[in-house]
Amino acid sequence: MLAWLFGVVLFALGICVSVALHEAGHMYAAKVFGMKVRRYFIGFGPKIFSFRRGETEYGLKAIPLGGFCDIAGMTAIDEVTPDESERAMWRYPTWKRVVVMSAGSATHFVLGFLILYLMAVGMGLPNLAGTPVVSATDCAAATQDPKTFEYSPCTAGDRAPAREAGVQAGDEIIMVDGQRTPTWTDVVTKVKDLRGEHTFVVRRDGKDVSLVVNVPEVQRVAADAKQGADGNRTVAVGAIGVRSTPVYHYSALGAFGGAASFTGDMFVRTWQGLMAFPQKIPKVIEAIGGGQRDPDTPVSVVGASIIGGDAVQAGVWELFLLLLASLNFFVGVFNLLPLLPLDGGHIAVLAYERVRDWLRRLRGKPAGGPVDYTKLTAVTMVVIFIGGAVVLLTVTADLVNPIRIGQ
Repeated sequence: MLAWLFGVVLFALGICVSVALHEAGHMYAAKVFGMKVRRYFIGFGPKIFSFRRGETEYGLKAIPLGGFCDIAGMTAIDEVTPDESERAMWRYPTWKRVVVMSAGSATHFVLGFLILYLMAVGMGLPNLAGTPVVSATDCAAATQDPKTFEYSPCTAGDRAPAREAGVQAGDEIIMVDGQRTPTWTDVVTKVKDLRGEHTFVVRRDGKDVSLVVNVPEVQRVAADAKQGADGNRTVAVGAIGVRSTPVYHYSALGAFGGAASFTGDMFVRTWQGLMAFPQKIPKVIEAIGGGQRDPDTPVSVVGASIIGGDAVQAGVWELFLLLLASLNFFVGVFNLLPLLPLDGGHIAVLAYERVRDWLRRLRGKPAGGPVDYTKLTAVTMVVIFIGGAVVLLTVTADLVNPIRIGQ
């Protein structure tokens, strides 16, 4: 229990640090360009303490679930004092304002990358896509224990088909008999029906190598077998004696490329998750009503912290760190959506002003004034209402029917 509670608190602390760095990203970018930053606070609610350094007040508030960076004149309707007028954010060139607005999300991306880099160096990065990369070649064990699922020891009579054909550790099996095999499951499914000589194509050092593998028949537990149960049966299948690569390990230098590639994959997964977000809400509502919680449904920071606690309790620190990196990528991408009051909404307004002024110049007209944000209040309130409702739903589901691991 103490390990679980430690994991929950540690993950929540990680979220707080991420939020603090998000706002620090805005603050640092604004200061670099000479904009006036009035306040930088972590948390909301009553002020616990603050101090002033230069023209900026720094402080901590009682509820550490967010933070804010108060930049003078973020929009033209914001009130500024006479001495702040020349340094109001809205007076600066568009590209500088876009950089300041994007800096928060950029901080999340950098933090997520650093977490992945440290994972790559220290414990490796998981093969989430199930890419069929060979970690080692071995004999194709003749039998498998139907109860323990353990393979029989290799004997002189057992062949090592993949090794004999020239398959090496690090090879990616991309094709079997002309059919693509994008995942390890595809390779296993294809091989189990083969007997005799068949053509395998592996990718090695960026080049495709064709190999002929002589597939023997062996005994393996049936698909419906349950480990530890009596009465399991075995069936005849084909096997080539290869092991998968569940985790990629890197050197300190190679980890940069590994983390960069993994970051790209996570961006794709994050975007796909965002696009599928609306259709998953009904399942969250069902979970609140007592239905089984789908592990693929959205979670709040409460749910993420619970999963983080489970990961620590189970000793699966890889999951803990991966979840923290995923959360940073999600928040970074979500915050760039072109919806007010998100940073992406402000960037969209700046893009609109830029395009509008370009069109006006084409017609020989002067640039228009700053967008009147008061006219966007209704749209902003709708987004806030929907966002608040989603947060309320996910938090409720995470409290009454949370996603758990290892239980």
